[in-house]
Amino acid sequence: MRAILIDDEISNLENLRTLLEKHCPQVTIMATAQNVSDAVDAIEKYLPHLVFLDIQMGKQTGFDVLKLLPTRSFEVIFATAYDQYGIQAVKSAALDYLLKPIDIEELINSVNKAEHKLATQIQTSQLDFLLQQLKKPETNVSKIALQMQSEIRYVTLSEIIRCEADNTYTHFFLSSNEKILVSKSLKEYADLLRPNGFLRTHQSHLVNPKYVKSWLKEDGGILLLMSGEKIPISKPNKDTVKQALQQL
Repeated sequence: MRAILIDDEISNLENLRTLLEKHCPQVTIMATAQNVSDAVDAIEKYLPHLVFLDIQMGKQTGFDVLKLLPTRSFEVIFATAYDQYGIQAVKSAALDYLLKPIDIEELINSVNKAEHKLATQIQTSQLDFLLQQLKKPETNVSKIALQMQSEIRYVTLSEIIRCEADNTYTHFFLSSNEKILVSKSLKEYADLLRPNGFLRTHQSHLVNPKYVKSWLKEDGGILLLMSGEKIPISKPNKDTVKQALQQL
């Protein structure tokens, strides 16, 4: 895969180059860039399959690179030392990101996922979706992208009744009675959806309070949903959930 590395700090570029050359032999680094203008020029010149893109680049961002490109026919792996800056939007678009300092296993996994998407020619509009999300307040998203085996589904948050953990997977239960399985942990979605009011009632459950009908006092506390489903509330989460529901 042809790749371009974009970061405003030369030490980060050198470190990423070393890691890729040592652990990801399928990646051929065509160029590096340290600012938005050079990044756009390099992408247009080398037509990469994969772009490693720093989020914060001085007064500009990696998102500015994407906005200046008329077409974006490549995979992107974001890299950032700022776990809060823009990550909500990146997560909501189901795009890959790496936190600095970069973990080798996470890097290998991200490269393998990009390679798979390129090999199977899965066409998505994730980058377009990301740029739309960035126009909204940083702490709120109205839709999220759910990456399924053969497609990317864009789901409005109001459609989500609840989420349930299944080891490292998450089941999404929608108001349309559809159930979607996504290969990401519930913790990641809990972190993403908490600013939008979703409640982590239990280690295995995340609930949209819009669909809560009542609090049952059995077994120390259970949420009864409008669908008739009963969702357990763990003891550590009991007070937080109760307070959140009282504020609705």
